[in-house]
Amino acid sequence: MKPAEARLVRALDAADPDIRLYLLHGPDEAGARALAARLGKALGPKAERIDMTSAQLKGDPARLADEAASISMFGGRRWIRLDPATDDAVEAIAALLEAPAAGNPAVAIGPGLRKDSKIVKAASASGVAIVHACYPPEGRDADGLAAEMGRALGLSMRNDVARRLMVAASNDRSVLAQELEKLALFVDAAPDRVREIGHDALDALGAGIEEGDLTRLSHAVFGGDVAIADEELKRLASEGMEGVPVLRALGRRALLLAQLRGQMESGEGIDRVMETSGRAIFWKEKDAVRSELGRWNVASLATAIGRLGEAERRLKASGYPGSFVAEEEILAVSRHAARRR
Repeated sequence: MKPAEARLVRALDAADPDIRLYLLHGPDEAGARALAARLGKALGPKAERIDMTSAQLKGDPARLADEAASISMFGGRRWIRLDPATDDAVEAIAALLEAPAAGNPAVAIGPGLRKDSKIVKAASASGVAIVHACYPPEGRDADGLAAEMGRALGLSMRNDVARRLMVAASNDRSVLAQELEKLALFVDAAPDRVREIGHDALDALGAGIEEGDLTRLSHAVFGGDVAIADEELKRLASEGMEGVPVLRALGRRALLLAQLRGQMESGEGIDRVMETSGRAIFWKEKDAVRSELGRWNVASLATAIGRLGEAERRLKASGYPGSFVAEEEILAVSRHAARRR
């Protein structure tokens, strides 16, 4: 973990009373949400979370500082989550940072913010805020992240096991965190009770890793099994996983299929394409991926990628019912695959 991120994590895990605002920006929205969740965990399960949007604060810029200084009716701890964070909240952020006191910490999640955004500049200049740019982990950083998050739960693992976990989670921190928690329960691990896990533990959980979660949904969507896709969307929603993380995971799968299909349309046979895919396809998924490649071409995958991306943009737009927008587009992609039998 890089020094800047290490400082952020220490502050979040300790709910540092000297930090009023954690501003998390950058393209890794799932990573930002996972980091924000650490603050809620540090404050305890009984802590009250107050959710706000930048649009709300634009019309009432004093509200953020007021909520940060207020006391819960029941005397418990409180924290604020600003999502999405945009420059519409710049006055509210400034008021929070300049207020005489603020007992309740705030986390702002702004995946669309640039380094030169007004609130990024304001928070970066303050001694009571931490600003962190979140980027999707890649390569050794990704493997290291899985190992590090595992250690915090009492799990020890080799690099190849960490890599397999990251691939199964599609490099999504929130998904990875869920899988690690399942593994910790499975092997009875805890920070003071370290357990080493290997491929046997991942195999034993089976449906909880490669064959479950978003992977099962992905195969149903791109394999044209609309009924299973619908069931999986409902199951994932009941577990609190819906919207942007699901759309992005499916987008990554569509990009992989487009790359492989592009090789086929350039003259390579499907057997050769599968052989040279390396770690891009987990071995248990190869039969499903082979079937999916037979249903799609590059042009149709480009359309699917565009629809998933547009669904994410609509999801973030004010006034749209989030889960409905995502489900509508995901099932449309699955129906398209079903017609290409």
